[in-house]
Amino acid sequence: MAGDIPLHDAQRMRRAGADLLSLALIDARNQLLRWVTAFEAAASASEERPADVLPPLWLIGQAGWFPEFWIARNVQRQRGEHCDAQATKLASIEPQADASYDPRHSAPAARWSLELPGYDDTRHYLVDTLETTLELLGAAADTDDALHFFRLALQHEDRLIETLAEQAQAQDLDAAVQAPLWAELPARVLRDALWFPSQCWEMGSPRDTGFTPDAEKWAHEVGIPEFEIDAQAVNWAQFLEFVEDGGYDDERWWSNIGLAWLHDEGRRCPRYVEQLCQGVIVRRQGRMQRASTAQPVLHVTAHEAEAWCRWAGRRLPTEAEWELAAATASSRGFVWGDVWEWTAGSARAYPGHEAGPVSLDPIPEPGMKRVLRGGSWMTPARLKHAKARRFAAATDDIAFCGFRSCAF
Repeated sequence: MAGDIPLHDAQRMRRAGADLLSLALIDARNQLLRWVTAFEAAASASEERPADVLPPLWLIGQAGWFPEFWIARNVQRQRGEHCDAQATKLASIEPQADASYDPRHSAPAARWSLELPGYDDTRHYLVDTLETTLELLGAAADTDDALHFFRLALQHEDRLIETLAEQAQAQDLDAAVQAPLWAELPARVLRDALWFPSQCWEMGSPRDTGFTPDAEKWAHEVGIPEFEIDAQAVNWAQFLEFVEDGGYDDERWWSNIGLAWLHDEGRRCPRYVEQLCQGVIVRRQGRMQRASTAQPVLHVTAHEAEAWCRWAGRRLPTEAEWELAAATASSRGFVWGDVWEWTAGSARAYPGHEAGPVSLDPIPEPGMKRVLRGGSWMTPARLKHAKARRFAAATDDIAFCGFRSCAF
């Protein structure tokens, strides 16, 4: 039965064979095509183009270009992570595909000036490239190497789905066309924080477990002192107390770099918030809405998360603390996956890290980015894995990001 097919099981999908991968790729493409229709139907998205907003047609085209480049055009695809990334690729079915979609060929801001195919041509490209991908998948050997790029393409497309939702929010896409694509952000009753004794924990993913994203390579043991962590992400009711106490105006709660960002932006509330007085009014799905104060805080930077923590006499969790709790404490009430969650410290490679031929999460230069954990309520379930990592600048608030705290 269709309901028994584990299309949304993150762990199973990392080991998926050709039959399951085929169904998942079709499922992901169907979800993405719904966003294509929404963007096309929005006659006039916002004319504003903040630095973190990308052309929707460029993002949509990525769903065809990425698997074509790394699967159909990659004569070494059967070697998986052992292939030569620089080896010559076959020609594309779309002569201008690389010029249009290869991210190495254009800076983000320049992508608005690219002469991209229209929606009809882009749909044809998506259909043709998916057909080729599925045909090659049907002929692939049942090994991790041979299936690597197919599994990677699935992760890439699932990420695009969430990225399109983020961009729809940022571009204020018309509510009538995007609202049906949104799930309801959960509102949760506050639960007591959870305590964990000191212990050793294996962070990262072990070898020979199917598909492993670059950011999780490789498993290594870390010691974790005892700690207490929130059972769920900080909600609007808790964040409102910080705002009403003058949190955005009190320099005591901000790091030097956070304070500089605050002054540069003139920020007095999280992104997309219109009112934080006697309730929370947000702009979401192209319209003004009242957010439940039991919903998690959304679209906050790492600077805002850390300022709240200092004000509350708490701190952000380390990656190890967050991962241990997410992997072991669901039965005790630890809830994750409502929002991406900021963690303490800078993004870094794990010991023994080995970069593959192409990475969805290239390791940033030291000190340049932070780590988000968990996934959001708009993240495809196939991506929600306790060991998954997402790298972002501390000022990134376009993502569906929030945070939880730990006791000192």
